[in-house]
Amino acid sequence: MPSRNKRPIRIAGCSGAVTDRRAAMAQLAENHPNDPIDAIIGDWMSEFNMTTRAAMKSTNGGDAYEPTFIEAIAPALENIAKHRIKVAVNAGASDTKLLHQVVTGMVEKKSLDLKVAYISGDEVLPAIEKAQRSGQSKFENICTGELLDDWKFEPLSAQAYLGGLGIAAAFAKGADIVVCGRVSDASPVIGAAYWWHGWQRHQLNELANAFVAGHLIECSNYVTGGNFTGFKTLQTKGWVDIGYPIAEISNNGQVFITKSKNTGGEVSVHTCTSQLLYEIQGPWYYNSDVTAILDEMWFRQMGPDRVALHGVKGALPPSTTKVGLTAKGGYQAEVHFFPCGLDIPEKARMLEAQVRHLLKPHIHRFSRLEFTLNGSAAENPSNQNAATVDLRIFAQAPEENDLLPEKFLRPIIDPIMQSYPGATFHLDLRSGFPKPIFEYYVTLLPQADVEHRVHLWDGNSFVIPPPPESKTWSAQQPSQAMTTNARSDFGPTTRGPLGWIVHARSGDKGSNANVGFWVRTREEWDWLRSILSVETIKRLLTDEYKGKKIDRFELPNMFAVHFLLHDHLDRGVSCTSSYDYLGKNVAEYLRSKHVDLPNKFLNRGKL
Repeated sequence: MPSRNKRPIRIAGCSGAVTDRRAAMAQLAENHPNDPIDAIIGDWMSEFNMTTRAAMKSTNGGDAYEPTFIEAIAPALENIAKHRIKVAVNAGASDTKLLHQVVTGMVEKKSLDLKVAYISGDEVLPAIEKAQRSGQSKFENICTGELLDDWKFEPLSAQAYLGGLGIAAAFAKGADIVVCGRVSDASPVIGAAYWWHGWQRHQLNELANAFVAGHLIECSNYVTGGNFTGFKTLQTKGWVDIGYPIAEISNNGQVFITKSKNTGGEVSVHTCTSQLLYEIQGPWYYNSDVTAILDEMWFRQMGPDRVALHGVKGALPPSTTKVGLTAKGGYQAEVHFFPCGLDIPEKARMLEAQVRHLLKPHIHRFSRLEFTLNGSAAENPSNQNAATVDLRIFAQAPEENDLLPEKFLRPIIDPIMQSYPGATFHLDLRSGFPKPIFEYYVTLLPQADVEHRVHLWDGNSFVIPPPPESKTWSAQQPSQAMTTNARSDFGPTTRGPLGWIVHARSGDKGSNANVGFWVRTREEWDWLRSILSVETIKRLLTDEYKGKKIDRFELPNMFAVHFLLHDHLDRGVSCTSSYDYLGKNVAEYLRSKHVDLPNKFLNRGKL
């Protein structure tokens, strides 16, 4: 089919999380005359709200879509209609049909000429249960290797990650706004580009480039300077109001990344590299519509705040799609003390002994009990806060009754008068009361078992069939424990933090943590790939190494080395005991570790 449009489509990313700034959609739509866009996409889904919203729906605990989306779209609707901007978002969470009704009502109340469609099919618990009963699949957890039959929790919900062709079909039928549940984060961009250019499913290279573009802009400010290890350079470019990204995608799949005009932050090779490395888990990058092969990809700076994407190759999509299952996981509570000054480890040992003694009648009911010191006191501190650390007492239990105040909170604060010098707990004790947690299980389901359906504003609906061709990919991504032809001739060195010359970025994918490292020049990359082996990462992790498998692969055109730390994050965001519940500080921890740094690289300046 020939392209409907000769010019590239310009797609703006307005949200990367439920906590993103709600004014972005309205600003992008209002600025259309000065900075035209054809579509706005937004990501409101995460593994955290997949669990919490599913639980709300199963218990009739309130509206199970994402209400912050309503805050974002309400002030934007008039300009969306005026400028004929398409919108595709995944804010439906666990009740996309209800969100569709709400948005339709808002449009009608304002008497706007906007057609609203929605996508269903992501809720697949019946398909999972049917296949499990028949023995069709054992539903192995792709993070931990556990089998679903052995999972000790009862699923409340299962959501499949849908592709973007339902969105494309809705636009083709005349939809202006398409609300979705658990489509993949990049699917709204794939759908918008597929519709705009009239692509076909066999155009894998075009789809793969749109897929990568989607992941570059779906986290909003992450590609324009947010969460970027070069953040210190952004102060002069404006870091109080970092702008939102725009992807320009041509008919042949060529992608350029830029940002909204006259806003802070930057779009550079480094900010794009940061966002890309955070999303991937290997050189094979999967979506329901296409697999992107990334081993030869790279970015090129084309001008201020304008970066071109190169080297992405398209391959057949997998025959399966990722599914996230939600279950009630029990309850958790925590209390914080603040030891200060000298002898902090000994102070913590004293309090722990006292607390464990008082918890003895109840401790057997806990599924987890942890005492952790977080932070360190400065030597010869200049103020009291610098000498203070956080002692966290954290517990989880199967039943709410197991963590009632008389069984957890009171035994922890009761020894205050007999404890270490300066013993003080946080007076906000709300965290010491039990709150529900939810377990999350990641597995695969054949795409043929998913009914991907488009629902139009007039009540009509139709199914998007699974890909006509697909591939069964190996569960093990290509991995290389250490580089070939490692070099050691980099001259004199200075001992110091890796992050003086190395950028990094990390994040969560279920209980897995992915972390990528990159540098400025090819010579620096020769050094980086020579020192960063799997064994080096284990050594740098030190006490944080969990004994699990680590995958490694190189991206030579991006001067990057990527690692996947399997099952590193204690079950994922919805029930983790870690402070770093999104895995974003794995990279920052590793950048702080000391290695031998070549002086000639340091002479170029520290990051």
